[in-house]
Amino acid sequence: MNVIKIRDRQELDRKVPLMPWYVDKFIQFKLPDLSPSSLLEYVRDYDTFFSYLLAEGLAEGPSIKDIKLEELERLHMDSIDSFRMFLMTRVEHNNKRVSVTRKLSSLRSLFHYLSQIAEDEDFYPLLKRNVMAKVSIKRTHKPKDTAAKLEGKLLQEEEITAFLAYVSHDYEHDVATNKQALYSYQLNRIRDTCIISLILHSGLRVSEVVNLNVDDIDLKKKLTYVFRKGKNDDTFKTPVYFRQDAVDELTSYLQIRDTSYNAPKREKALFLAIANGKKEGSRMTKRAIQEMVIKYAKRFGKPYLSVHKLRHSFATDYYLRNDIYKTQEQLGHASPETTQIYAHLTDRTMAEAIDHNS
Repeated sequence: MNVIKIRDRQELDRKVPLMPWYVDKFIQFKLPDLSPSSLLEYVRDYDTFFSYLLAEGLAEGPSIKDIKLEELERLHMDSIDSFRMFLMTRVEHNNKRVSVTRKLSSLRSLFHYLSQIAEDEDFYPLLKRNVMAKVSIKRTHKPKDTAAKLEGKLLQEEEITAFLAYVSHDYEHDVATNKQALYSYQLNRIRDTCIISLILHSGLRVSEVVNLNVDDIDLKKKLTYVFRKGKNDDTFKTPVYFRQDAVDELTSYLQIRDTSYNAPKREKALFLAIANGKKEGSRMTKRAIQEMVIKYAKRFGKPYLSVHKLRHSFATDYYLRNDIYKTQEQLGHASPETTQIYAHLTDRTMAEAIDHNS
């Protein structure tokens, strides 16, 4: 099982006992089909919902674990509408529309299971009345809409080269007067350049980068082997190609990995960091990689860049040279519909190129 899945499974095992018994039953039912990471998101959504019920007096409690099925059966549409407004208006929740939709979808899944699949000892549904069946959840991220939001926020071909050059060399000039920032940069320059180059030349997800081990990289074949999102077979890693452009950065990083990060022999992780107070390097976290990319992006003058937008930048460029099915396979999308984002993005890119050259 990959590193993120192990950590999320441990967190899931910690949180589920705090939920009502019927949530535990639902999680066990879903466990063979969904990753621990997905199920953890479900449980977090339920925690938000049940906490709301207790705060509004819609359930007696006293704790989330004590919320009864009968209290869910008595909920009216007004209560669900109020919960939706609560999610959208509370500043501390900072919920975008897509996040609100996901939370409501999580509830729909639970209520559907309790009313249509799970049964009591007399073969009756556990939930006799399902208020969530009445809730309309509109899809909020059609490929065309997603493409429109990404327009102007991705790196084009020349910008990819310029951004990599900035991370590899030019950033040093911007932090020359800050000794701490300069020291950190000089220590991590080769590693950071390698990570960003690998994403920009393969389209890997941040979770896939985090989980990479040294043995997953084949420089001769220009292949890396990754645990793909949505696939629960932890015995199989999917081969993903990276471009020749990333070979030099990977080679440079592998040459300094052990010495620069004092890597213990038992540590298999490809990308390492030395945590505060530690002497030996250990696997970089997802958050560390995300914050690293944002740090360089802000100084580069593109504060909207993120790890995921680097992936989108690769995908748009890749789609211009390949068809939708090759792009889908390279990115690990479950459906070609998701890959349609890049069809819309490349339409605009090609139109701009025609205007530029005319």
